[in-house]
Amino acid sequence: RNTKDSATRRLLKLKEMFNSKFGSIPKFYVRAPGRVNLIGEHVDYCGYSVLPMAIEQDLLIAVEPVKTYTLQLANTNPLYPDFSTSATNIQIDKTKPLWHNYFLCGLKGIQEHFGLSNLTGMNCLVDGNIPPSSGLSSSSALVCCAGLVTLTVLGMNLSKVELAEICAKSERYIGTEGGGMDQSISFLAEEGTAKLIEFSPLRATNVNLPSGAVFVIANSCVEMNKAATSHFNIRVMECRLAAKLLAKYKSLQWNKVLQLEEVQAKLGISLEEMLLVTEDALHPEPYSPEEICRCLGITLEELRTQILSPNTHDVLIFKLYQRAKHVYSEAARVLQFKKICEEAPENMVQLLGELMNQSHMSCRDMYECSCPELDQLVDICRKFGAEGSRLTGAGWGGCTVSIVPADKLISFLANVHKAYYQRSDGSLAPEKQSLFATKPGGGALVFLEA
Repeated sequence: RNTKDSATRRLLKLKEMFNSKFGSIPKFYVRAPGRVNLIGEHVDYCGYSVLPMAIEQDLLIAVEPVKTYTLQLANTNPLYPDFSTSATNIQIDKTKPLWHNYFLCGLKGIQEHFGLSNLTGMNCLVDGNIPPSSGLSSSSALVCCAGLVTLTVLGMNLSKVELAEICAKSERYIGTEGGGMDQSISFLAEEGTAKLIEFSPLRATNVNLPSGAVFVIANSCVEMNKAATSHFNIRVMECRLAAKLLAKYKSLQWNKVLQLEEVQAKLGISLEEMLLVTEDALHPEPYSPEEICRCLGITLEELRTQILSPNTHDVLIFKLYQRAKHVYSEAARVLQFKKICEEAPENMVQLLGELMNQSHMSCRDMYECSCPELDQLVDICRKFGAEGSRLTGAGWGGCTVSIVPADKLISFLANVHKAYYQRSDGSLAPEKQSLFATKPGGGALVFLEA
């Protein structure tokens, strides 16, 4: 009930703000949710399945198509300045991941899909309650929202799967080499169930979570913007290089291989066996660009122009063994997680918790995408009753997700709040202190009335 009421209040407020901003009433509204990834971190861009769920926090956009060719974007949050541009000439500046560029990604994706040279103008007011730069996919929700807004304004139709695939591709306009999990769950989510999302072809399968436990999200308050740092894209390249070296080692056509999953598929062996191949083929010491060139029999120039992305040209060391070990073991944990949810043994909450703990350890030690605050937060969550806790999203900041037995929830929230957020030095800003239990929410949609 309360959430229904507060959602209605939020919409009415958005409608009022739209009216005072643009002097008119929105024609329709679009919503897209944030998401939490329960398990399967940094494996989607390697071709492997992930297991996210949509959260109740979301982005709303109020929209009015206009007769001019001007796109006007505004945000209810004063931190995000207004932006306007000609809809006939969409430019996305990769050097600055400003908020409106994510909207332009979704718009441009739909525009290019239909091969349209000019778009109609529109007035849009964006309102979001997903904590930004927290690993809960606020930026992808904006890309998805924009894609759906553009589709609706054009009066065109696409399936949810097509929309997800277009939005996943179009987010790359901003320079992030993501894998498509965020956009897929944003469109394919259904209330009450998590989803196993598989790629190429994209499909989603319901995964029923245990009834005796809740998932709790805690924000470390360390911000991480994927498009503003190179950590993320370096990992994507390390996985690509690992895939090529493993393929070469196994006498496959390595120059055709881009993802670690392709190596497994071509060899037709299990994930456990891929871990053994990794042990044989790669060494734990970091690789220099020169050594990679020797292994593949190519020049540095070919490495830079044909394999690396522009923002990873100057990287001096690549940790291929560690990244491949993480991806193959994490991909196996996703399948185990789904299997435990299906079989629902007595101790399922404990078993799922163990998988989440292993996932965090691998993210911290093998993938090196954690940070001291996330590690501390994970320890605090486990100490106060979580059966499992891990970073979620890209890492290097953002949030943790914990599985907590339902009967421990109240004390868990109070204790974690006290131990992590009530610092004696008062260093954490209260508005970032998000700690909340969440249920699987529904996916993106368009509606007409506030």
